[in-house]
Amino acid sequence: MFLSKAPARLAALILLVSLTACTGVGEADSAATDTGASAGLGADANAILARYDIEAPASATDLIERLQAQPLADRPDGLTASVRVNELLLASGGNEVSLALPQDEFHLSIAPYLTETHECFYHSLTTCVGELGNEDFHVTITDDASKTVLFDSDVTTFDNGFFDVTLPAGLDITVLIDDGERSVALALGTRVDDATCVTAAQLI
Repeated sequence: MFLSKAPARLAALILLVSLTACTGVGEADSAATDTGASAGLGADANAILARYDIEAPASATDLIERLQAQPLADRPDGLTASVRVNELLLASGGNEVSLALPQDEFHLSIAPYLTETHECFYHSLTTCVGELGNEDFHVTITDDASKTVLFDSDVTTFDNGFFDVTLPAGLDITVLIDDGERSVALALGTRVDDATCVTAAQLI
């Protein structure tokens, strides 16, 4: 096992072969709709999703879970969904909508890999692809300050090669990933300037 540091500018650590680069949308413009984290998505977001025959869920968090779990073959062409620290940005056809996420939570997506990875900072639910889709791992996440174990469970990566965890915001954490033969330890954070997408998790 080795300890891999993944600071705020993750791209500086990742100079490896690219599979499919994560592409997010830009900052929300003045026309973006800022909805409450649990108040429904709003008409603008519903209209974007309707173009792709996606039924609007009750919250932005639910939408993240739905899009993340989609098989690669079913990904909607032309829709981008970028997970930021406090918002989910949807964009399609020049229209962009900002959907608020809970302020006290941090949505983290991690793609373990063996030989191939790609640069990523904000996770793109509709374009990011990791190397190890539909693979099983054991993941332990610990709060560095209190030594509290925040997560200790088996996970299976989605078809896109990522697994997700929702953690308390504002922490420094250590993430241990083990596939039974190889492992990796990551020093990460759940603060406003931290990455929501981690692709530096090389199993050794």
